[in-house]
Amino acid sequence: MSVLARVLSGVSAGMLIAVGGSVYLACDNKYVGAVLFSVALLCICFRGYSLFTGKVGFMAEKHGKREWSVLLLGLLGNAIAAIGLGFAIRFALPQLGDKAADICIAKLAQDTLSALIRALFCGVLMYMAVGIYRDGKSVLGILFCIPVFILSGFEHSVADMFYFGASAIINARSLLYLFLIVVGNAAGALFAAFLEKFGRERTEK
Repeated sequence: MSVLARVLSGVSAGMLIAVGGSVYLACDNKYVGAVLFSVALLCICFRGYSLFTGKVGFMAEKHGKREWSVLLLGLLGNAIAAIGLGFAIRFALPQLGDKAADICIAKLAQDTLSALIRALFCGVLMYMAVGIYRDGKSVLGILFCIPVFILSGFEHSVADMFYFGASAIINARSLLYLFLIVVGNAAGALFAAFLEKFGRERTEK
């Protein structure tokens, strides 16, 4: 797969997360919005697009040059699409941009440790959702894990990129916040993956 193809796969995933974020912002009922957001990850998994939060946990299995390339170029594509389409949604649907701004102001009001913990838990749930789909060929992980992380207030880095784009709050502070969430998502997913791997190895002995 070429560099461009890897970036475009990430762009496709970021576009779908933007769709999920848009429907969440558009729903007056947060429970309905959280469930409908699941459509984004369902489409990403069905089509095999590169979503950072869905792939990073599996770096515990393979972490060679190719895997890092797919992961990081995918993240670049995720960011381009999520932030760029966030600005587009703000232009086309200003009311959603206003709702995104309220959400992002609240996110930036968190202390660093709180944001990191929320990102860690989201990383765990994303790893489980994709792992259940990949290994069990079941969408139940997606249909339950996505609403759970949203309703729990956990932080998803690519979704947050979309919300900050839609809010037009793009500055040094927000970019640093997004970097923190990326790190937290990665740490949570990798922690869950290593625990699972260790458990399997102990069971097999």
